[in-house]
Amino acid sequence: MKYMLLVCGDDTADASDMPPVEPWVEDLGDRGVRLHGHRLALPAEAVTVRVRDGEVLRTDGPFAETKEYVAGFDVLECDTLEEAVQAAARHPVATIGAMEVRPFWPMGDEEDPEKAVRALDAELTEAARERDVERMLACYAPDVEVFGGHRAHRGIEAYRKAVHEMLTDTAGPVTREVLELSVRADESIAFSHARIRMRATRADGTPLDDVLRVTTGYRDLGLRWAIVHEHVTLLTETEDPEEA
Repeated sequence: MKYMLLVCGDDTADASDMPPVEPWVEDLGDRGVRLHGHRLALPAEAVTVRVRDGEVLRTDGPFAETKEYVAGFDVLECDTLEEAVQAAARHPVATIGAMEVRPFWPMGDEEDPEKAVRALDAELTEAARERDVERMLACYAPDVEVFGGHRAHRGIEAYRKAVHEMLTDTAGPVTREVLELSVRADESIAFSHARIRMRATRADGTPLDDVLRVTTGYRDLGLRWAIVHEHVTLLTETEDPEEA
């Protein structure tokens, strides 16, 4: 279970004797409890936005005038709420401020990041088989970066040209067979490592049969996941695809 830990400072407290935060971060990071987090700027640098009757109201400063404020956040992965509370109690700021521990909202199966990434990969396979350029490109973010061989394609339009070139050089269906796919994902970012076999018939009638090592980065764009980075390496004939 994931928990959001809101680190609440107190601008009236004396922090001169507070222990450093780094050992807490290092300990929980080494044990896989702290996934990520960051310190926030002071409340004076905040901007509060409200919309009333269609008018955007902007106020410099925090939404509430109080001596306590959110100074940072950490995302924890714990088996129980009690374990998250114990981790929060060891945070140095707990001695001068407060720590709010709040569970993440449970995700349904349709929101599972790993399932979303695997579904995106399956969509890419089907789009390649259908030679549907727009369907293939819909799997990528507008600012995608794709690297392969000695070529780099930055942005969806540059990659569009590469996809068109690939389809122009082949005839008939393009078979994209996923030999191996491992995925690591959290709520907004994911990475995968795969071995993919691409088979087709070249325009001159000769067969195309390549095994690729593909490392892919994904990002949750809000309503969909998309590929934001892809690195493709062609395995040589001397490399065993089962061992690579």
